[in-house]
Amino acid sequence: MTAAAMLPFAVVGCADPVDAAGPATPPGPSGALVPTVPASSAGIAAVTPVAGIASSRSVTRDTAEVALTGPGPHHIAYGTDDSQWGELYLPTGPRHPGVAVIIHGGFWSAEYGADLGAPLAHDLASRGYPAWNLEYRRVGDGGGWPHTFRDVAAGIDHLRPVAALAGLDLGRVVVIGHSAGGQLAVWAAGRGAVNEADPRAGSQVPVTGVVSQAGVLDLVAAARDDLGGGAEQDLLGGSPDAVAARYQIASPQQALPNRVPVRCVHSRSDSHVPYSQSADYVGAATRAGGDATLTTVPGDHFSLITVGTPAWSACAAQAVALLAP
Repeated sequence: MTAAAMLPFAVVGCADPVDAAGPATPPGPSGALVPTVPASSAGIAAVTPVAGIASSRSVTRDTAEVALTGPGPHHIAYGTDDSQWGELYLPTGPRHPGVAVIIHGGFWSAEYGADLGAPLAHDLASRGYPAWNLEYRRVGDGGGWPHTFRDVAAGIDHLRPVAALAGLDLGRVVVIGHSAGGQLAVWAAGRGAVNEADPRAGSQVPVTGVVSQAGVLDLVAAARDDLGGGAEQDLLGGSPDAVAARYQIASPQQALPNRVPVRCVHSRSDSHVPYSQSADYVGAATRAGGDATLTTVPGDHFSLITVGTPAWSACAAQAVALLAP
């Protein structure tokens, strides 16, 4: 990310209440660390200038007075960890209602980051849809159970204060997730009446639809098949037998029924996540009374996140349909 692409200040949210380890700083330009201002007592994020970037607006601790304008991406922290942030992309022309949330994949590993989702967010903004490209803690970066899940929930919920700054309409929030991000997207869509052990508990911004791009939607089968070289066990801290309750919460297929529409998009030629992960989920979700469909596309695993391909066009079309009033 270049300095020119960064918002002239970092918007800093609340830390994870379970594992906050004291003051931290969000990443600034070229990986530099930027001092932050604690969140206000009213629960609205505070703002801090980013060194080396001139600001055309006055910086204040009261974010209600600081509007997010321009296309962005606006780099906004929702916690104190370096991986707890999102980038908001705004349309330059007429704006459609709703927000698209992008969750990148990479088998939940810190080797992969939100740069994978940036082109998708930019493309959606160019179509008139605000897009929130979400980063989160991953395995090897302080993530895993339950922190990765809490981050995704907190990142989506942080759209509430961000909406006040950017004029977002949260009546429809559609999450688009690729591969491991597809699992997190469908998991997040199940936010509702859940028990306190579930990191989704207490959600503030409901998800109204999901586009799963070759999502890993059955973590039990994925662990059995050793997808990603044991990535599922790294994520959840054990095998399905050892930590069965976690798989029951985290695995979309085991957590059915899901009341939110899920649109799976997958290629039969995918060599990273088998087509059966989507086909089996849609079959099980439909039998459970859910609204789930599967669109088969040409290309490979990464065609789904390559703007300009028929695979991405199919994903974008599904997202637009779900965002329609």
